[in-house]
Amino acid sequence: MATNTLSFPPISISTSQFCNEKPNSSSLSSLSSSSFCGNNLLISYSKLRNLALKCNNPSTIFTVLSTLPTKKYTSQKMQKWSARAIRSFGLGELEARKLKYPNTGTEALLMGILIEGTSPAAKFLRANGITFFKVREEIVELLGKSEMYFFSPEHPPLTEQAQRALDWAIEEKLKSGDSGEITTTHILLGIWSEKESAGHNILETLGFNDDKAKEVAKSMSGDVALNFK
Repeated sequence: MATNTLSFPPISISTSQFCNEKPNSSSLSSLSSSSFCGNNLLISYSKLRNLALKCNNPSTIFTVLSTLPTKKYTSQKMQKWSARAIRSFGLGELEARKLKYPNTGTEALLMGILIEGTSPAAKFLRANGITFFKVREEIVELLGKSEMYFFSPEHPPLTEQAQRALDWAIEEKLKSGDSGEITTTHILLGIWSEKESAGHNILETLGFNDDKAKEVAKSMSGDVALNFK
């Protein structure tokens, strides 16, 4: 497993939030000492192309996705996802867990866009009366609630429709020939392209239509301000 060394500026965080046990992993390399938790910060790349940060505690892991899952394309054949798109996906996955759903569906991707909230896609939805709370209410009404004692997996797998929505986003970006990033707008329109999905049905119920889809498409490249360097 490849390891990389990064330098971080001092960050003041109370050490009471973390324990001081040493991680048991030969795949991690110690960075130069920083004041992050008062100890060394450990970093490694996982096979899933995630960036995992550990602060002297195996149970305390900060994960930053560097790409989103796809079945049709390799990373060499597509542009990068915008920071907002990646954050939206992670937040959507978290909402699926909060609702105790076994999978991350198009409805979860939609919630993620709205929770992230700063993208042109999220702003367009809110301006048209489509808010997170309305979407969540529609989701519960459409899909119901999970059993009290059911626990979602740490990373609920994508439904086929959600996977196709992400693949659609990549495909549309490749078709455009632009060199920019794949954005939350691509994800939103990917959700809309899945006509039989929960996400599409909820959007339609809340007043989204093809005309609005064409309008929001104008902001396809509007997420690049938060690009990862």
